[in-house]
Amino acid sequence: MSPNSLSQVTASLRHFTVQLSATQRGARLARLLTERQLADWEVRFEAAEQVVAELAANAVLHGRVPGRDFRLRLTLRTDGTLRIEVTDARVDRLPQVRDAVSGDAESGRGLLIVAAYAERWGVDEAPANCKTVWAELPPDRGKS
Repeated sequence: MSPNSLSQVTASLRHFTVQLSATQRGARLARLLTERQLADWEVRFEAAEQVVAELAANAVLHGRVPGRDFRLRLTLRTDGTLRIEVTDARVDRLPQVRDAVSGDAESGRGLLIVAAYAERWGVDEAPANCKTVWAELPPDRGKS
């Protein structure tokens, strides 16, 4: 790969990363910033806001360590795929999809929602005893 082709590949990728407080306010802000960033990129992924909301809420509820933030990263790939990553400070608490959730339960459906919208999703270990939960949305989802 020549230096010119590398710069073309890099230029065609779009990245957005922000560190947010591991609070309910930080989770709401993650969703709002996602909406704004996708509008700035002039792409539409209605599902992205829901996926970010679920992953950010999980980071706050299950991945919070006092005094540590969580990170939101959005990557728009050249093929139109949107990769959403939320990194929190609890590698010891891996997310699990629950098979059965009672109809009146107030929680427990977040990863089912992520799995429904995402083409792929998973969890990776991150530096400093952190984990990254990620989801990839194909370009044709969320379009009218």
